[in-house]
Formats: sequence, structure tokens, C-alpha cells
Amino acid sequence: MTSTAPDTITMFGADWCRDCLRTKKQLDELGIEYTYINLVEEPAAADVAKEISGRTNIPVVVYPDATHHVEPSNDDVAAKLRELSLI
Repeated sequence: MTSTAPDTITMFGADWCRDCLRTKKQLDELGIEYTYINLVEEPAAADVAKEISGRTNIPVVVYPDATHHVEPSNDDVAAKLRELSLI
């Protein structure tokens, strides 16, 4: 079963999802290390993402402090990364 590591960022997403691609690109451009869980390749992980977020929307981004965002804007992600002193 897929799980999130406590000291890293984990992103649940799919390559057909525009918001997922945008968030993935943002993390890549910022040089943020993260674990990407592709829900197309790991369909069972969708249950994990739903358990975390309570929703079926993606992406779900889980942060090291155990908080998460669902379908975050770039500004939301940047603000959280600053709060965690990652950027």
C-alpha cells in the first residue's frame, strides 16, 4: 500500500490532470524534492489520497507537517513552502 513519508512532500496526481501538471511543474522549477504518486499507474493510491483529503479531487499535496492541499493554486503551494522554510 502506498503511504506518505513524514519528512517529505508527497503529491498524488495523474498525467491527464492539468492542475496536477501545473503543481508538478511548480515543484520541479522550485527544486523541491517530492514523491509523485501517479494514480494512473497506482489506482489503489486514489483511496489513500481520498482518505487524506476527504475528496476525490487531485492533486493532493501532503506536506512534511502532515497538512495537505487539494487542487492548490501556485500561490497556495508557494505560501506553504515558505511557511515550511523550503523556499
